[in-house]
Amino acid sequence: MGFKTLLTASALAVVASATASAGTLDDVKAKGYVQCGVNQGAPGLSNPDDQGNWTGLDVDFCRAMAAAIFDDPQKVNFSPLSGKTRFTALSSGEIDVLSRNTTWTMSRDVGLGLEFVGVNFYDGQGFLVREDLGVSSALELSGAAVCTSTGTTTELNVTDYFRANSMELSLVAFEKEDEVIAAYDAGRCDVYTTDVSGIAAHRTKLNDSAAHIILPEIISKEPLGPVVREGDAQWINLARWTLNAMINAEELGVSSANVDEMLKSENPSIQRLLGVTGELGSSLGLSNDFAYRIIKQVGNYGESYERNVGENTPIGLPRGLNALWNQGGVLYAPPVR
Repeated sequence: MGFKTLLTASALAVVASATASAGTLDDVKAKGYVQCGVNQGAPGLSNPDDQGNWTGLDVDFCRAMAAAIFDDPQKVNFSPLSGKTRFTALSSGEIDVLSRNTTWTMSRDVGLGLEFVGVNFYDGQGFLVREDLGVSSALELSGAAVCTSTGTTTELNVTDYFRANSMELSLVAFEKEDEVIAAYDAGRCDVYTTDVSGIAAHRTKLNDSAAHIILPEIISKEPLGPVVREGDAQWINLARWTLNAMINAEELGVSSANVDEMLKSENPSIQRLLGVTGELGSSLGLSNDFAYRIIKQVGNYGESYERNVGENTPIGLPRGLNALWNQGGVLYAPPVR
């Protein structure tokens, strides 16, 4: 990392700290909505329809925060951001939370004045190629032109992978994801690389999606999750426990369909989650039934996953690592108690 990069990271951290100290929850309540930074258009993760209605796994997290705060999941405004501009938008206070398939890394965690509040999707970087290219492994891609996005871990990972395997790399990088996809679809590059979730999402935009295959290699760990500014413990905790509430709800079998019935459950863990007992919501500056609001209006994590990226959607992703820890995956949330 060069001096210019260090200076930029330091400046972002200072801005983020100053902005966060104002009390984000109070500001959000005063304006009446959560300003959420999202991907510019990744089906299944965050994507607008023709009427500007946003849907996706990352969008659901934003709606869950709005449900927790306002008892209304529609009280969210969305800011579509590129990989290059997302952290500046958060640090400057342009957005209140970033929920945009963003990888949790050490340098981002400690150097930007930002706080990752958890992981809402365990991912890894892969490669998409045209089937008629005739390759079956990423190790056969030496000399290939590779399309990707600037300002991302994706760009760094593919460079490392090619160097480590003594392969020649011709990188074709763009700031906006749609530019990357358009370039790949037009044949300007041989390969498209990003997180596998992104590949699955963006493949649906190609003219002939069936003509492309995902190679078997996964070359990185990409724990994706929401991000807020450092320096505002209340807002950090609110975002973190919004995500944890959705995960715990699935584990406890509480869904949007049965949450009203579950209010009568004698299970102490369910009682605490739904605010029937305890004062946990008030510790976040929220109503004690904040998790009930989230589950009733947005659903638990599993509902959000299956609705947006699951096997019965065009994205078609199996749960895999994103299954609960007791169902073969690694998804795990601290207990509500």
